Amino acid sequence: MTTQFQIRNDFPLLSQEVNGNPLVYLDSAASSLTPQTVIDRITRYYSQEHSNVHRGIHRLSQNATDAYESTRDEVQRFINAKSRNEIVFTYGTTDSINLLAATLGSQVQSGDTILITEMEHHANIVPWQEITWKTGAELAFIPMDSNGDLDLDVMKDLLRNRRVKILALVHISNSLGTVNPVEEIIQIAHENGTLVMIDAAQSAPHMPLDVQKIDCDFLVFSAHKVCGPTGFGILYGKEELLNSLPPYRSGGSMIEKVELTESTYQSSPFRFETGTPPIASGIAFSESIAYYKTLGWEWITRTEHELFAYAENRLKSISGLKLIGSPQKRAAVLPFVLEGIHGMDAGMVLDKKGFALRTGHHCTQPVLRHFSIASSIRASFMFYNTKEEIDRFIVAIEETKAFFT
Repeated sequence: MTTQFQIRNDFPLLSQEVNGNPLVYLDSAASSLTPQTVIDRITRYYSQEHSNVHRGIHRLSQNATDAYESTRDEVQRFINAKSRNEIVFTYGTTDSINLLAATLGSQVQSGDTILITEMEHHANIVPWQEITWKTGAELAFIPMDSNGDLDLDVMKDLLRNRRVKILALVHISNSLGTVNPVEEIIQIAHENGTLVMIDAAQSAPHMPLDVQKIDCDFLVFSAHKVCGPTGFGILYGKEELLNSLPPYRSGGSMIEKVELTESTYQSSPFRFETGTPPIASGIAFSESIAYYKTLGWEWITRTEHELFAYAENRLKSISGLKLIGSPQKRAAVLPFVLEGIHGMDAGMVLDKKGFALRTGHHCTQPVLRHFSIASSIRASFMFYNTKEEIDRFIVAIEETKAFFT
């Protein structure tokens, strides 16, 4: 039977100390840790297989291409896409959103509305702002209530009364941990003729995704949050929708034919993949998916649920600590403030004790303004954390409070 203690040996970073203390990594929402199998796969590519992909007839290039393209098949199965042609490789979630904003933006005009939520990461706000500035379209927002849940009644009114071309929303909030009911939201949006993009950067590491079941039109996430390499991301889109979009970048690989005065483009996914990609990261991401398969979603979700519930109950017991929001369903992330202590100051003290945490606005300034705070401390968890680490964390918070009193 798999245990957290066994799998911790798979993550070499967990064996180190910080300031003489064993590292406790509670920043997986920013970037998850990388297992040795993924690190080894990157090393093998550079030491034994290094070559460009999609270009050479020689054996090294063909082997690299086969390995790189096999990741596309693995991702298709990982999210249950209908076709491998629906899997576009990007440089991360932010790049995927920018690709969609730029290409879908060419189909937006004055009088249209782009709908997002109040809890979005800046990466799912700013690109849409720029499209509305260029096109004269309107950017509207689904508000949150005092618990950090979306107001679906307002969403329904906006969809009924505006010409909403696309709804772009987060599956799990990176700063609150709110789990949004995306399947219900997608159904409502489709009834009103609206396309839906799901930001799954925080959900892909923690729950199985089935894009056919939820029926989203687009979905994006990053490899580095799913125990994978940095600089590699996924854009899923229904094939007919992707093929209706113009190219995002131009250059080699994405073309069918080039004349001096005109060019024609490939269909998805290669229409959106130009130049030399992050080959090593792309190849190694298949090892990340294989690692998840080895653990199994049943074990992952059960383990993380138990850890999260334990951490939430322990944090609630600390006087002077206030959890931010209380959504109906929360996962992976626990944001809080300590009375009378700035989050940055607390984070620096906790770092000296070996705790890796995120402090600040978490690229969600509108969320913090909603709760009338300037910054928060965010503890985020994954299956490689333990209850013993949480116990140490509680002690460290009490010591931090004492340090400032």
